[in-house]
Amino acid sequence: MDGLFKAEIIPETMNRDAIFFVLCSFEVEINGELIFSKLEQGGFPYEDDIMNAVQLAHDGKPVEKITKSRSPCVIM
Repeated sequence: MDGLFKAEIIPETMNRDAIFFVLCSFEVEINGELIFSKLEQGGFPYEDDIMNAVQLAHDGKPVEKITKSRSPCVIM
């Protein structure tokens, strides 16, 4: 699945805050359409929701944006 996970880093704009931002984001696109953003939802998606969205796209059906997420993990 080429392009399922993608991070774009522009070196001339990098700073400590930008590195933190890149490491904390998690976005899922299907056919160029954003279906999930950790930055918008505040946590990671449920695997079943992602798998269902992929199956719908595979079957040629419309895919809706995923709006539920699990609580973000905390590393102490």
